[in-house]
Amino acid sequence: MRLFAPAKLTTSLRIVGRRDDGYHLIDAEMVSLDFGDWLFVTEGDSSVVDFFDSQGNELHLGADDLVSRALRQIGSEASVRVEKTIAAGAGLGGGSADAAAILHWAGHSDLVAAASLGADVAFCLDGGRARVQGVGELINPLPFEARVFTLLTPPVMCSTPEVYRAWDDLGGPSGDNGNDLEPAALVVAPELARWRDELGDATGVRPRLAGSGSTWFVEGDYPGEGRVVAHTSPAR
Repeated sequence: MRLFAPAKLTTSLRIVGRRDDGYHLIDAEMVSLDFGDWLFVTEGDSSVVDFFDSQGNELHLGADDLVSRALRQIGSEASVRVEKTIAAGAGLGGGSADAAAILHWAGHSDLVAAASLGADVAFCLDGGRARVQGVGELINPLPFEARVFTLLTPPVMCSTPEVYRAWDDLGGPSGDNGNDLEPAALVVAPELARWRDELGDATGVRPRLAGSGSTWFVEGDYPGEGRVVAHTSPAR
């Protein structure tokens, strides 16, 4: 079985609170994009998950990846080959999209259970365009809008937990460009500013950070070296 796991783009992100267990509450808008990872699934008596980059080189992501966790959650055994296009730590929901593809393949639609695997898995399960709240488990579908975005992903991995910790340490600032985590990400990875400025100078549009980073994006079609021009995709 060949499965497509579309990338997700967080077009706006506000942090609106924090639960007693430390998880942050969000109010965000997310959309699915027309590029992503491919998964090749063969049912069997045991589970083996292998990851490869776009050149066919094997990637070593550890034993507790989200695909393996999704298989355990649904009680299925399968051999899965994941061909990655979505960079790790890019803020585009690569691991979450892969896990959601497995849940969708198995016919599981419990958004709360999906969110227990990772904050973005619930949105990725249905995709399309939605307002996402809570810790990611509250999904309110929105009408589809055909939009085009240009993305630039630096060779920098942003740790989501580190960015949230930095946001707390900064006193919970509001981002002035639609993403409250942007100031914190620039503290965690100051080199991100170089890539922001590169995309801004090339397009004449102020870039916005995707989620907790590291991808920068602008709306519109601006092809160029190192950039991906992506279109929004409807729900599954």
